Amino acid sequence: MSDTPRRSRRPQRRQLCCPAHPEQLIEGNGKKYFLHLLTIEQLKERGMADKRAKLVIQAYPVLVLSNEWLEELFCPACGSSRWCHVIKHDRVEHTVRWAPRDLWEQVAHVDPVVGNPTVSEFTRREARRHNQKRADGKRVFDAG
Repeated sequence: MSDTPRRSRRPQRRQLCCPAHPEQLIEGNGKKYFLHLLTIEQLKERGMADKRAKLVIQAYPVLVLSNEWLEELFCPACGSSRWCHVIKHDRVEHTVRWAPRDLWEQVAHVDPVVGNPTVSEFTRREARRHNQKRADGKRVFDAG
């Protein structure tokens, strides 16, 4: 028998690790918001030469990146879901970091500052209610 390991026929899943807990695997719900590049500077930040970046922007006024997106991921160690900027290197390897607010400007049809216009003011207020504090300093829903 040879010393090289046999190739597994089962495809490997992507390995996403929490930026705060590098040993902890995190899971997403599958909804991805792909980044859109509109300027030459954004292409140059990703390693493209100046001349080529100008040609690409002239050919494609809006360039959608298929290897970078924003995704809400859940970390069991943190106990919460957070928006992450995911960069895909190959089918399995990815880089995950917390998504800065300015990246949302590069996502089409999403404005995180403005709430969903189809949600009523009552629903929005009730959703924030669990964070409100009483006069004695405890939260509204604290037991005791």
